[in-house]
Amino acid sequence: MLTPENLALLFSNARTHNEWQNKPVSDEQLHAIYDLMKWGPTSANCSPARLVFVKSEAEKNKLLACVGPGNQDKTRTAPVTVIIGMDMAFYEQLPTLFPHADARAWFAGNQALIDATAFRNSSLQGAYLMLAARALGLDCGPMSGFDADQVNAAFFAGTEVKANFICNLGYGDAAKLFPRSPRLAFDEACKIA
Repeated sequence: MLTPENLALLFSNARTHNEWQNKPVSDEQLHAIYDLMKWGPTSANCSPARLVFVKSEAEKNKLLACVGPGNQDKTRTAPVTVIIGMDMAFYEQLPTLFPHADARAWFAGNQALIDATAFRNSSLQGAYLMLAARALGLDCGPMSGFDADQVNAAFFAGTEVKANFICNLGYGDAAKLFPRSPRLAFDEACKIA
């Protein structure tokens, strides 16, 4: 089991950051995040997430044109913003990723199943990304306030990838955190059947 300190790093002490220290995130750190997150389970090992780590000023400006006004400053000042996309043709990789069955046939031609599977599993992979980033000492700021069509046109044109959500990464400024919001108690959110 992880130590209480490790669990706090990943969950109870981890916060959504909106303000960032002026401290870079290296390409090596991004590789390390991916090398951890890729092991998280997805259905039939489908792994539909496709990531764009936006670091350069030019690409950041392109992304800023796609995010809502309330998310622009936090995105501008974050060392990295990850676009978590979902490959709507993920099933084409299944002969490699899930070779012990003809899993591609489960999806080909079934758009409703493709849509649900891509969304669900890329969302899971985005959560794995955040846990990996936290485990490696970074802070996260996930958000939905962006125009997906604009992001798709700017970053995924000519592909089968669509944006799911975006997440800022870096070293958060803990002094500028909002007070922690409450969470539901077990009995409010859970049932043991």
